[in-house]
Amino acid sequence: MNKANELYSRKYVIAGIAVTIVIIYILRLFFLKILNYYYQRNADSNAFLRKVEFPARGVINDRNGKLMVYNQHSYDVLVVMNEQKGRLDTTEFCQTLGITRDEFEHRMADIKDRSKNPGYSRFTQQIFMTQLDEKEYSVFQEKLYRFPGFYIQRRSIRQYVYPFAAHVLGDVAEVSPADIEEDGYYQPGDYIGKLGVERYYEKQLRGVKGEQILLRDAHGRIQGKYLGGKYDTRPVPGKNLTLSIDVNLQALGERLMEGKIGSIVAIEPQTGEVLCMVSSPSYDPRIMVGRKRGKMHRMLAQDVWKPLLNRSIMGQYPPGSTFKTSQGLTFVTEGITDPEHTAYPCAHGFSYKGLHVGCHGHASPLPLIPALSTSCNGYFCWGLYYMIGNRKKYPTVQDAMNRWRDYMVSMGFGYKLGIDLPGEKRGLIPNAAFYDKAYKGSWNGLTIISISIGQGEVNLTPLQIANLGATIANRGWFYTPHVVKRVQGEPLDSAFRTKRQTMASKAAYEYVVRGMRASALGGTCHELARYDFEACGKTGTAQNRGHDHSVFMGFAPMNNPKIAIAVYVENGGWGATYGVPIGGLLMEQYINGSLSEASKAKATAIQNKRIAYGSESR
Repeated sequence: MNKANELYSRKYVIAGIAVTIVIIYILRLFFLKILNYYYQRNADSNAFLRKVEFPARGVINDRNGKLMVYNQHSYDVLVVMNEQKGRLDTTEFCQTLGITRDEFEHRMADIKDRSKNPGYSRFTQQIFMTQLDEKEYSVFQEKLYRFPGFYIQRRSIRQYVYPFAAHVLGDVAEVSPADIEEDGYYQPGDYIGKLGVERYYEKQLRGVKGEQILLRDAHGRIQGKYLGGKYDTRPVPGKNLTLSIDVNLQALGERLMEGKIGSIVAIEPQTGEVLCMVSSPSYDPRIMVGRKRGKMHRMLAQDVWKPLLNRSIMGQYPPGSTFKTSQGLTFVTEGITDPEHTAYPCAHGFSYKGLHVGCHGHASPLPLIPALSTSCNGYFCWGLYYMIGNRKKYPTVQDAMNRWRDYMVSMGFGYKLGIDLPGEKRGLIPNAAFYDKAYKGSWNGLTIISISIGQGEVNLTPLQIANLGATIANRGWFYTPHVVKRVQGEPLDSAFRTKRQTMASKAAYEYVVRGMRASALGGTCHELARYDFEACGKTGTAQNRGHDHSVFMGFAPMNNPKIAIAVYVENGGWGATYGVPIGGLLMEQYINGSLSEASKAKATAIQNKRIAYGSESR
């Protein structure tokens, strides 16, 4: 019995010893791998230098292959804090880089500040200074051996060929902490697209980083590639983009908008490709490169005229009478009006039950086609009044209003179209709930009559107005507008290759096309009659607190259209004052490839016109 107890006790002693040994090993492993990580990292850092190789960013061309954005070599100065060891001649270092001692100390402090540089490690390379040009690099490279712990890293910066299309192209700048947190690809000092296609197509343009692992001796001197480069990876260049923009058309549009606030958007109807996108005032994208980028961006951001704002997709405006085309389409398709026989009176406007909406003088009463040609307010006010009040067709005023809203949404209004640029706004198309809230459920067609002529609560972006022109040109369908025609090595997003059909009938579109052609031949767009192609147009004079806005929407040729366009000039007055002549010149440039001598003179005259803006236009 005693012997059995002895064996039983030995079993627990042996088990206890085994457990103790395991615990000792675990603690030792914990010490070596966790607590001793600092020393391990130090040893690795002394032995290896991991050098990032940055890929070439994809270049950008216009639709005709003209180079718009390319890369130029640039150099960054890197520092490994652990290799400083008090041996740096700070005075000579600052003189070589052309910086002050205060700038040096401020930058070194920023590098060590984990709130500004969360990835900081004294054993790894940190960005000290970016974007040295070739001359600065040559001077610094000659003396680099005198500055222990400092290294040179080659990368590239963007260069913009033309002073045009800044809002489309965007720019590239250093990543923010938010960018790093959002995408693990980036490290402090990396660059990222900030605006325009540079931002939207960042993942395609940026490529994939490579890495070299270099071996160092005990003094930190590079001995060569680790294992002959066995574990190195080569960078993968970014993909090139071909824009849908025609740089010649873009240049003309920006010329014509000098001294004016507003936008021009032109679209190829059959593809949805944006041919030009002008937002005025603009800026030269070539000023937004290199180390001066931050200073220039602050200057533009503080400008009261907001040149950084892309009014083409962010400006939300009353469309004015260009919106009457959408109303005609709705009334005809819904059977509210017969385009051949229904004629509404216009005694210098719409007058009913004490409400008057003014209009200029013209023949009356009018059916749809001459109502579009003369831009008759009365016709479209009556059309909306009868639609909203039709209790046989729509049980309630809310049902009628929401049916109207559905037509507008199908035409691309009220929501973002989905263009491949960041920052697009949706505009506003009211529905029944909107008016129920505004008028506590007590409203009718007279209450909201101004939306029939593109005023009141209706707001569209210039892009949406141009897309309306493309949809009419196509007789009832459109592709989502896009500024990139092709991405190297991959298909265009399916969203830009899917037809979107509106609710209006093809027959209704044919009537509206005839109305817009009549406007170009002898109506409010009569200036378009001088061209050798069949242009169709619709003016708009959008009411404003100051001078009215000048608006134009049109397309050409009438059959097999190649271009649809919207022009919006803030405080420009009548649609025929600026909208029509600017739109006509851009149509001519794109369809004929150049301007006639008479058109060149007209373009110069428009370019030289300046509109005096007050504070309300800012």
